[in-house]
Amino acid sequence: MVVDDHPMWREGVARDLTDAGYHVVAAVGEGAQAVRIARSVRPDVVVLDLQLPDLSGVEVIGGLVEALPQVRVLVLSASGEQQDVLDAVKAGAAGYLVKSAAREEFLDAVRRTAEGDAVFTAGLAGLVLGEYRRLAAAPGDGPEAPRLSDRETEVLRLVAKGLTYRQIAERLTLSHRTVQNHVQNTLGKLQLHNRVELVRYAIEQGLDG
Repeated sequence: MVVDDHPMWREGVARDLTDAGYHVVAAVGEGAQAVRIARSVRPDVVVLDLQLPDLSGVEVIGGLVEALPQVRVLVLSASGEQQDVLDAVKAGAAGYLVKSAAREEFLDAVRRTAEGDAVFTAGLAGLVLGEYRRLAAAPGDGPEAPRLSDRETEVLRLVAKGLTYRQIAERLTLSHRTVQNHVQNTLGKLQLHNRVELVRYAIEQGLDG
């Protein structure tokens, strides 16, 4: 699903996705409309511009994630500002790409987002991880962490280091599907929604070292 208020850009992105073999279930120009339609068409990935006429991008991300907890939102924005990136990720975005990205980079980002990776324009991933480390260093009393199996912890540690599912599968001599299953089980145990939240949890637990 493509959400952008500029018709030519929206149509161009939708056309690129269709040409690449993706099924574009909807292409809309307003945030409230996007959340409403998403409930019906249930997209796997939403490509979202932050600048919309009715709602902020953060509000739209929050609405999408609340309506469809498993949806993966890839922000495609003209802004590379630090606060915009952090606000989007904190709201639940799985990745953030600037609009100056090449077509091939964009299509690769969509593919990786669909597979469950956290995808960022070069330079932005370090920014997000740095912010999570800062938050993790803040004192706080949380509930006792759910118990993960040794294999789930091993997979989680590699996720925190930024490896893709395919790289993890190769490293541990597992199938790609098995790695995905471990991640999904871990998400369920920890009551998290996506890979970005999982990376944050891993960093908080010191598993990214």
